[in-house]
Amino acid sequence: METTATLQPTKAEILKKAKAYITTLFDEKLPKQLVYHNVDHTVNTVREARALGQDAGLNEADQEALVLAAWFHDAGYTEAYDGHEYRSMVLAEQWLQEQHYPADRIAVIVEMIKATHRDEPRTTQLQRLLVDADMSNTGREDFAARAELLRAEWEVAQGRTFSSVGWAESQLDFLMSFKFLTSEAKSRYKEQLKENIKDQRKLLKKTEKKRKEKDKARTETFAEPKRGIETMFRTMYSNHMKLSDMADKKANMMISLNAVLISVIITYLGTKVGGKTAVLSPAITHNPVLSIPMGILLLTSLGSVVSAILSAQPDVTSFKWLKKSPEIATNRRVNLLFFGNFTKLNLDDFQGGMRELMRQKDALYTNMVTDVYYLGEVLSRKYRLLRVSYTIFMVGLILTALSFGIVLLYKI
Repeated sequence: METTATLQPTKAEILKKAKAYITTLFDEKLPKQLVYHNVDHTVNTVREARALGQDAGLNEADQEALVLAAWFHDAGYTEAYDGHEYRSMVLAEQWLQEQHYPADRIAVIVEMIKATHRDEPRTTQLQRLLVDADMSNTGREDFAARAELLRAEWEVAQGRTFSSVGWAESQLDFLMSFKFLTSEAKSRYKEQLKENIKDQRKLLKKTEKKRKEKDKARTETFAEPKRGIETMFRTMYSNHMKLSDMADKKANMMISLNAVLISVIITYLGTKVGGKTAVLSPAITHNPVLSIPMGILLLTSLGSVVSAILSAQPDVTSFKWLKKSPEIATNRRVNLLFFGNFTKLNLDDFQGGMRELMRQKDALYTNMVTDVYYLGEVLSRKYRLLRVSYTIFMVGLILTALSFGIVLLYKI
């Protein structure tokens, strides 16, 4: 009679098989965006679990169970992110049953994996040792680097975003509140945990300083102006002065040109006959039709020169509602730097307003902005009248030429 016996694998065999199974499972099924909860984290947890078990003086069976639980504690990430611990329990149980592992020891391992969930109780020494091994990164030198991997994983896998300061604060809070569950872990990691807390505080201060510098650069106000703001005002004033000078030169050119034309036309229309000034020259008397183009040219020149004179005419921006009152010095619509406004003040009020202006940079820049605004209004009026002058002159020349052409055709 033949009997079949199921052989239970030895400790070395079962651990070797568990390592090969988890490594292959993660390589084939673990999402690539899980840069923290990957095979490296599992290997680290296994190493720390083995060390903690040795420090605790576990017997061979419990040490084997602790290491097996460490290998499988994150296997559930291949199927789910939230609640992966429960999927890890199922995977571990199925695989261990296939290996004909004792049922009572499977139950111990499954309960250890369950204890790694944040909401589950940790009642046995083995459960607490596994949790401490899983969280051993808080007491290792690579804490900061591993924490950045966790941040990247959360941002990609869960869509959670963190500012640099926010992340540094959360990590410091976590380290400050974290407590190891076993005396073995406290003894093994407490010194490095303290160092990690110190380093995190330094990092937070450094990160906050960088953030404040960026915020300062981005939200720089009039209270603390930079050279760029002053350069901007200098450029704006320079451009306005150049544009005003160009407008005045163009206006003077039109005034000179049209003044010459008007003088020539008047000279041509009025000539002396027998010592007396005739109303019309003989040419106009003998050819009355010539009065049409001459009249058009005269009216054109007159309209053009008037518009040019109005453009070049000095213009002082002022407000009819301004009266000699101390309140003028604090009115945001009034430019205390412009003579057209501050002459509405007596000397004492003007001096007081200027002293206040020099103390408050916000008020100073407000006055400069106001000045630029009203300079722009003056320039707008100048160029509008100048455009009218040039348009009248151009249209008048065209009409004069056309009318002379018609006269010539009429004579022929």
